Amino acid sequence: MSTITLGIIEDDQLVQESLNEFFNAQAEIDCVLMSSSVEDFLTSIKSLETLPEIILLDINLLGMSGIDGIPLLLNELPKVDIIMLTTFEDNDSIYKALCAGACSYLSKKTSLKKIKEAIEVVHKGGSYMSPSIARKIVNSFAPKKNQSNLLTPRQKEIVAEIVDGKSYKMIANDLFVSIDTVRTHIKNIYKALEINSKAELIKKSYDNEL
Repeated sequence: MSTITLGIIEDDQLVQESLNEFFNAQAEIDCVLMSSSVEDFLTSIKSLETLPEIILLDINLLGMSGIDGIPLLLNELPKVDIIMLTTFEDNDSIYKALCAGACSYLSKKTSLKKIKEAIEVVHKGGSYMSPSIARKIVNSFAPKKNQSNLLTPRQKEIVAEIVDGKSYKMIANDLFVSIDTVRTHIKNIYKALEINSKAELIKKSYDNEL
């Protein structure tokens, strides 16, 4: 296998040292640049004789975030492959990073051996996801479960009123109940649907999950 040139953008010193020590011991991987920020990385690559083919990129960095830095990195290095290596495993971060141009997404819980494996897979033209990340991506494409069976007929009436933009007082008047009763119903609706806000409730309604 030809030597893979690697760049790392990571601001945690302990993680830097761990990655640096590990990759320095790998004959088939050459870490050509280690930076603490996207800004520093973009400045430093101008003086490199050998450019990185793959970048390990954190999200929470000094200066701009890794996600915001992806377009800038790809603009300077159009052929580079970007592997996210981060503690962030929420759907929003994963989605934004992949949409911005990252080809792979790894949790920082990933072992050094698996990170090396990911680099080799990406170098061969593939993509690599931590198992927990891959499961989240698969779940995001799964059919949405209809949760209407979790609500009582009265709770469904209240949901309909909320979606129509009515206030608690208006709902109470329409349904001939007290405002406290409406509040109790809404609290139980949130609990049943495992949500925390009216915005989430309205979104579920618009997404035909209710």
